Amino acid sequence: MSGTLPEPGRSPAERAELDAYSRAVTAVAAELTPRVAALRVLRRSPGGWFASGSGSAVVFTEDGLLLTNAHVVGHAEAGTLDFADGTTAPFHTIGTDPLSDLAVLRADAATPPPVRLGEAGTLRAGQLVVAVGNPLGLAGTVTAGVVSALGRSLPARTGTATRVIDDVIQTDAALNPGNSGGALATADGEVVGITTAVAGNGLGLAVPINVTSRLIISTLLSDGRIRRAYLGLAGVPAPLPPALRARTGRRDGMRVVEVVPGAPAARAGLLPGDLLLTAEGEPVADAQALQRLMLADAIGRPLALTALRGDALVDVIATLAELPADD
Repeated sequence: MSGTLPEPGRSPAERAELDAYSRAVTAVAAELTPRVAALRVLRRSPGGWFASGSGSAVVFTEDGLLLTNAHVVGHAEAGTLDFADGTTAPFHTIGTDPLSDLAVLRADAATPPPVRLGEAGTLRAGQLVVAVGNPLGLAGTVTAGVVSALGRSLPARTGTATRVIDDVIQTDAALNPGNSGGALATADGEVVGITTAVAGNGLGLAVPINVTSRLIISTLLSDGRIRRAYLGLAGVPAPLPPALRARTGRRDGMRVVEVVPGAPAARAGLLPGDLLLTAEGEPVADAQALQRLMLADAIGRPLALTALRGDALVDVIATLAELPADD
């Protein structure tokens, strides 16, 4: 008599596929669990230090730099890292950027070897991903799922400023409180995202590791913060009138719904109701198209904008200001 019983309802091929899936997930878990820390942030109080929050953080360099979410760190200057092997290390905050929800930390003691950072731009919907984090302070929690969707946007807010994080990864891998700041990895163990929020209804989100986030990380390391230009308007995608659509070959522009008083957009003469068509000659169909121009080197420079107001095209020049820091 055989020492094992066959699984009812499963063919040998199905069992082999399940084994392959399990092997992939367990391999990623074994590689990443030691490298993803439980994070406890501290803030000063009149009586000294006290813990004020928790999350996860991912070691990404040999000399002890870690990535996490800005909303996990908040304004905290320091905290403690707990690794899966039972070791702990204090850390201090290098820099945070609430408008990308990324933060860089430095451990003040030895850390495990770093993860391998990948490129989120290579992901495909339906691809297997594994999330490793520390929900509720439970070190080394692993969940698996697929990339549910790509190119999603996530609103991020700091003070009075609101920005949309572009190209957020959506996954059905279960994420729980404390997963924020953890790793989202492919089946080969490359970290392609930093888990950032629980979207509800079985969906989670992660900030992608891509060209933009690598630039943000580099700038945080060198400057401790991110400077951004500021136009001072809010808008929504809106269809172009048929005649303009036929002439330009474009379907949409961005309808201005709010102009901040005294902001560069207001000083340039833009009004609520204007249909913004181009910025620096490039099409504008949504807020993301403008945000990509709001880089530090644009501060103080003129930005040429074209809008449709009624039946007339209006050209204006806005001199971009620096987005105030959230103090």
